[in-house]
Order: sequence, then structure tokens, then C-alpha cells
Amino acid sequence: MSDEIVVRSPYDGAEVGRVPKHGREDVDRAVATAARALAEQPLPPWRRAEILDAAARLLADRAEEFARTIARESAKPIKTARTEAARAVSTFTFAAAEARRLTGEMVPVDAAQVGEGRLAFTLRVPIGVVAAISPFNFPLNLVAHKLAPAIAAGCPVVLKPASQTPLTAVALADLLVGECGLPADYLHVVTGAGGEVGAALVEHSDVAYVTFTGSSEVGWGIAAKAGRKKVALELGNNSPVIIEADGDWTQAARTITTAGFSHAGQSCVSVQRIYVAAPVADDFTALLAGLVDELVVGDPMEEATDVSALISTGERDRVASWIDEAVAGGAKIAAGGGMEAGVLRPTVLTGVTPDMRVSREEVFGPVVAIQAYDSLDEALRLADDTRYGLQAGIFTASLSSALRAARELRFGTVLVNEVPTWRADQMPYGGVRESGNTKEGPTYAVRQMTEERLVVIKP
Repeated sequence: MSDEIVVRSPYDGAEVGRVPKHGREDVDRAVATAARALAEQPLPPWRRAEILDAAARLLADRAEEFARTIARESAKPIKTARTEAARAVSTFTFAAAEARRLTGEMVPVDAAQVGEGRLAFTLRVPIGVVAAISPFNFPLNLVAHKLAPAIAAGCPVVLKPASQTPLTAVALADLLVGECGLPADYLHVVTGAGGEVGAALVEHSDVAYVTFTGSSEVGWGIAAKAGRKKVALELGNNSPVIIEADGDWTQAARTITTAGFSHAGQSCVSVQRIYVAAPVADDFTALLAGLVDELVVGDPMEEATDVSALISTGERDRVASWIDEAVAGGAKIAAGGGMEAGVLRPTVLTGVTPDMRVSREEVFGPVVAIQAYDSLDEALRLADDTRYGLQAGIFTASLSSALRAARELRFGTVLVNEVPTWRADQMPYGGVRESGNTKEGPTYAVRQMTEERLVVIKP
């Protein structure tokens, strides 16, 4: 370690902490120690469950402390950060349940003559050292979605948190090792540049499993470099929601006011593309624009704040340029636009077209784009016209329309009368196409972090 990373608030640039700047040598030592720990001191399931139970209990007790760290280093509004802290408690709680019920199954080998007199069953064993690479936007709960299942599976982890938001991850690691009973050699946090530390983890021969959450471009690049390792990718999206004329479009507008702008739209399932049936499009747009204009922009530590800064000025300027580009192409600003005290105001665009970047790409900023449609056929076609496929939603009173959307939209999850931003931490969460190749949620992640070993006994 020859240097430090200074962590600054995206809102005002104030220093909020420092972490070591690790390199490849640090990664090598961490992986070697983790592999040795798995070989020499395997964790029995009861102990894994106790560690996870303790983590859930202590996180609940210190939720405010963690929320304030999240808000300071990521500019996530404090009330939104509190929600993230509560979700992390849930993630550890469900992982503890998985540690207790992780089992194999009986295999009826005597169903064939060759298996007569033999007993066969499977065991679930840890896959090996897990390399976890987490993003900046959920610095607690998305780290929890990697650490908690790994602990439940009995796997040691080398964690590389996002360089913009490493402090929450370090605090969580300190809690797990210092107070929850996780052996120190089972968890190593390496903080540094993705090009060096992340690459070293992905390429390391003693890493068995890589779990990555982030952009599609980086994620599929990791998969290409990982060789024979198992790679789990949870990637981007440009989340569509369809609002039928018979749906509760007033409730949809209220929900989207949060779902499109929470943490300044920096979520892979943040509502981005809104397709509204033409008969209600004007009324819906007017309602949504009015609600968005009421959102409070400012300091993330203030209780009233709804929207604060993007993770960097570079990202702020990129998103602003996409808005300007859309307007130059004929879109209109129905709400927001421009800056307020250096923060990009939450923006509602109308008159967008599918070729605009605010429709075609993942904005990852406080922008939603509205397009009217004349038929459900058209709406489904527009919603599905994307290289992504994480989550999509539809508001409708018609069971037939809901089931049609569920069958035809090529997304990992289709939500009915709910926005695509909704997630319960125990559900199978993940995408298709360029949005990923895995399902998160403790039940599903734990099984991916284990290998099935067949045991055959001949008495």
C-alpha cells in the first residue's frame, strides 16, 4: 500500500474519509489467505447462521449510523439511505435462513438395476474463494447481497467496493469480523482502481467465483476475461413501464415520482422509459410533471431532500448533455431541467423517440422520458425494443393485458401494477440479454456459490 484514496462527498466535495489504495500484491495476499482459510478452517452451517443472525441484529441496531455513512459518501438522501440500511438487515436475515436449510437431495440410483443396493445423495459444498465487485449506488445492500450469501455458502470473500463509496463496505466488514464472529481470514476488503484491483481479482487463478454488479460494458468484459471461473453478472437496464388507459395512472404517476428519481435515478431499475396510452397521456404527464417539480433538491443530509447530487460532476454533465441532445432532437422538458445549486434537477421529457440516448441507453440519472402510444401492441414493441432486460412494468386493470405483457416482454421480471424499480431482497432478481446472467436473492445466490457433490455408498 503506497497511497490512499480520498473519499469525497459528491454533493459538496468535502472529504468524508480515506481508505488504502491497494494493488495486485495485496490482492494476491488476500486471495491466498482466503483460500487457506477455506482449506484449514471450514465454517459449519450453524456457525454461518449465527454470524448472519448477529449481522442482521447489529445492523438493525446501527441502521442510522450506516445510513449516515451511505448519505455522506454517495449523496444518497438520508431518508433513502435509511431504506437501504433496512433492506440490508432483511438481506442478512434471509441469508441466515439459507445457511440453516442448505441441503442436497437423495438420488434414486436404485431406480436402475446397476444402482441396486446403493445409496446416493448430494452435498452442497463451498465453491471456493469468491471475488465480489460492488457498485457505488447501493454501498451497503448490494455489498450485503454478495457477502451474506457467500457466508451462508461457507465461502471466503475478497471484496472490491466502488472507489467512490468504500467506507460503508469497510464498516460492514469491520462489523462482520469484529463483532459477528466471522473469522478475519474469511473476508478481505481491497480498495483500489478497478483496472488494477478488479482486474487482478478477475484474473486470479485461485478465485473460483466472480460476482459483479455494474455496467453492462464492464460486466461482459469481466466475463470475457474470467476464463473458466463462474461469473455472476447483475448489470444495467433502461427500465420501461407501460401505463394502459384502464390502469391506475394517477397511482403510477405518484409511484414514478419516487421510482424515477430516488438517489437521482442512479439505480439499474430506476424508471426511465414511460409509455402511456394516448387517451390519458396528457393528464398523466401533467400530474407527473407537477409532482416532480415539488421534489426537494439539495443536501443529502437534510431530512427534506428528495434528490441530491449525482456521483460525480462528470456524470452530472453527461446526463445534462443527454437531456440537451434530446431537446435538440425535438423532445420537450415538462419538468425540471437545468441545475439547482450544482445539482441536476429531476427532469421529465416528452416527445422522445426511440433513437434518442435517453430512450436507447441507460441514463443512470434523474431523467424519465414519456412517449404516448395508440395500442398495446405498440407499447409492448416499444418497451421490448432494447438490448437490456432486467425489469419492466405495466399498469392495467385487464388480466389479459397483464398476462400478455408477462409472456411477451423479454425481461427477468415483469411487474403488474407496480413500477420496475420495485424489489424485495429475497426474490429472484436478475436480467436477461445485456442485463446479466444470474439471479440474486439469498436463496438463489447461495446455491450458485456452492457446488453439488454426489456421494454414492455401497454397503
